Amino acid sequence: MALWGGRFKTELDENAKNFNDSFAFDRRLYKQDILGSIAHATMLAKQNIITAAEGELIVNSLKEILSSIENKTLALDSDAEDIHSFVESKLIEKIGDIGKKLHTGRSRNDQVALDMKLYVRDNIDQVTNQLDNLLITIDNIIENNKNTYMPGFTHLQKAQPITLAHYMAAYREMFKRDFSRLLDTKKRLNECPLGSAALAGTVYDLDREFVAKELAFDKATENSLDSVSDRDYLIEYIFDLSIIMMHMSRLSEEIIIFNTDDYRYITISDNYSTGSSIMPQKKNPDMAELIRGKVGRVYGALMSLLTTMKALPLAYNKDMQEDKEVSFDAMDTVSNSISLMNGLLKNIEWNKEKMEEACLTGFINATDVADYLVKKGVPFRDAHHMVGELILMCEEKNLTLNDLDIGSFKKVCGDIVSDDIYEEISLENCVKNRKTKGAPGAIK
Repeated sequence: MALWGGRFKTELDENAKNFNDSFAFDRRLYKQDILGSIAHATMLAKQNIITAAEGELIVNSLKEILSSIENKTLALDSDAEDIHSFVESKLIEKIGDIGKKLHTGRSRNDQVALDMKLYVRDNIDQVTNQLDNLLITIDNIIENNKNTYMPGFTHLQKAQPITLAHYMAAYREMFKRDFSRLLDTKKRLNECPLGSAALAGTVYDLDREFVAKELAFDKATENSLDSVSDRDYLIEYIFDLSIIMMHMSRLSEEIIIFNTDDYRYITISDNYSTGSSIMPQKKNPDMAELIRGKVGRVYGALMSLLTTMKALPLAYNKDMQEDKEVSFDAMDTVSNSISLMNGLLKNIEWNKEKMEEACLTGFINATDVADYLVKKGVPFRDAHHMVGELILMCEEKNLTLNDLDIGSFKKVCGDIVSDDIYEEISLENCVKNRKTKGAPGAIK
């Protein structure tokens, strides 16, 4: 019988039951549901709402159920309406009517709110750990490539020379911000909704702060209406995950570009590549493409949650059941994507000679020629114009700026140019001399 079946004369229509039930996807909340129930039962006994013996029996039985699920002697396979009904029914099967006392002073509304907060909190810990591992991999690439030169781009055109260390340090900053955002979200969500009941609290003398402490929350929530209808923390978390995926999409895109025959800056490991069913020569960056593609799933989850919560009246509404499937999918997608990106980066071969060779074309030291002229007293706007003329001269002669003879420099810029310009605009000095905070010459 359904938990709410007392006032109904007939069973729910089969199609309606299938449409209503959430066990197929919320069963992953079993651990959080049981831990929340253990804390609730412990508090009920402490407050003499149930006896100490009843509390002990309920708690021990719930621990046994949790152990049975985790060692797979109890399958999460049932026609139960949801995970809450499943756990409660197993408890009642185990200890009889005493098990029916567990739900005293509690509603499924505050119960599911608690379970989701606990699950999100655990998932944040998982994702921050994965980001930490990814940052370690990035740090290793940075440490080993402080003198590995490569072009820096704007508009996908060669702009100025940088190092591979500087390039990867840009992604380090992105993922550090992601890490920080997750910690902020975890701090904000860490208030316990249990004890809010359906929407208006309860007549029982619950100790909500005790339960909050038992479950490692900072405190109990302040308003029972808000407690059971709040999904801000979940929206915020999926927003955080969306930004993580956006950053990984950017990195994936560049991995895909750098892997092309026209660039050949990198070689992706066979472990993270696939081939073609018709073209024998192909080695495709499918993992990077999939990460790039799966961003849409996470963005979709964010928009779905925002739309679900739009204009919902207080307090709980069944619409909120739609928060779970998309959120679980987003969490799984991000976790898998970070893990794959970490493995991909660990196994990439950086073709250092090819990247350095690429720095010799595209006039990426043009700004350094202008800066050289400025040091000689030429106003920057005039220097900019002179270098433009030099580039036109190089293009006509199919030369680089480094190939221009000193006479050509003097023809455009005058006698202020001397042979020291060649050292000034060398690849090494173009990078090394940029020492302002955050520049490639200052990378740590």
